[in-house]
Amino acid sequence: MVKIRIGPAKGKLGVLLPGLGAVSTTFIAGVMLSRKGLLKPVGSLTQMQTLRLGKRGEAKFPLIKDFVPLAQLSDLEFASWDIFPDNAYQAALKAGVLSREHLDMVKGELEKITPMKAVFDRNFVRNIDGPNVKQGKSKLELCSQVREDIRLFKKQKSLARMVMVWCASTETYNEPKPVHSSIESFEKGLAASDPSISPSMIYAYAAIMEGVPFVNGSPQLTSDIPALISLSRSKGIPIAGKDFKTGQTLVKTAVAPMLKSRMLGVRGWFSTNILGNRDGLVLDDAGSFRSKEVSKKSSLECIFQPEMYPDLYKGMYHKVRIEYYPPKGDDKEGWDNIDIFGWLGYPMQIKINFLCRDSILAAPIVLDLALFIDLAQRAGMGGMQEWLSFYFKAPMHPPSVYPEHDLSIQHMKLKNTLRFLMGEDLITHLGIEYYDYWGKGK
Repeated sequence: MVKIRIGPAKGKLGVLLPGLGAVSTTFIAGVMLSRKGLLKPVGSLTQMQTLRLGKRGEAKFPLIKDFVPLAQLSDLEFASWDIFPDNAYQAALKAGVLSREHLDMVKGELEKITPMKAVFDRNFVRNIDGPNVKQGKSKLELCSQVREDIRLFKKQKSLARMVMVWCASTETYNEPKPVHSSIESFEKGLAASDPSISPSMIYAYAAIMEGVPFVNGSPQLTSDIPALISLSRSKGIPIAGKDFKTGQTLVKTAVAPMLKSRMLGVRGWFSTNILGNRDGLVLDDAGSFRSKEVSKKSSLECIFQPEMYPDLYKGMYHKVRIEYYPPKGDDKEGWDNIDIFGWLGYPMQIKINFLCRDSILAAPIVLDLALFIDLAQRAGMGGMQEWLSFYFKAPMHPPSVYPEHDLSIQHMKLKNTLRFLMGEDLITHLGIEYYDYWGKGK
């Protein structure tokens, strides 16, 4: 196989984070604790997972971080924008995800991370507001300010490369408009402050224009518009998204393929969540919830293919709810009731109660995506990165194909992409060479 030319992971990698809330601070503090050897980066494929090379009998299972040239944790530098001025230590304490004992181990480093003023628009996030907000005569001017922030961060920290991962709040649902259709229309819209251009789009555009790969961790329309997709391709900048797959949808994309593989029917799937952090407060607004609802509901239809299997899945009732419940804080609880049927149509049920920690599940995803999209940049992989769909509820994909939501297939796709990049044989799991089914010489 051809080995792709990959630039070295030398020098510092800057990680730019729109949003310095629960997810970002849990990620940053976790990296700091991990690289000091104080705690383990559990949940991170880049740090803890192996992948198989060659045939099963060869027993070659290197760690991913030893197999592909990834940035080292010691080389990561962090910067953020947020509407609240709290430094990373203060923000982490308020988020209440990590214990004070653990945060105090890296307090000095966290206190040095003070958020830059954010691009913010109450038309896109209605349930929160803050004082640390950029002012400008137009959205183009706000974009210029973000680009200057990026350049200044690179200079101050002597960075070799940068990536941007959106960890800010979910914006309201936004349908594609003419302003999103081409880069020419989009840039005119920035100058005219078109109301359909969201803050997240401003960050994505600024990142791509500065040569910085962009990851969208929330469900709203952002880098998945024709204007920014074409811009990322023309400039050779990787983009990925959208909406981190952390809790309930992670479970769905594992359980649904199991049911389909056994040809078990599904009459209904009811999902509800209770969540009390800032994300829950933002999602208590109907517009922001609509963005999340569309993302969370997208997986089952693609997995079950009801038009192909009408006897099993056509007309399946799928309901998704998220309730803001402050006492839960970051400890999200997800309930799923699944009404299934088997042989001769006889009914059965599956009930799942997932008591998880939202940011604890999201933080390692941020780390992996930051390292993998930097790898994609060094490998010359501009445009959308479908191979990273493992990490997203609503993965970006070419319009000519359906999105792949099956968790195991996504995982195989990710690992095979790494094998491909390093010139190793892809693994199909056929294994027929171990058996002499037809006799020697036949």
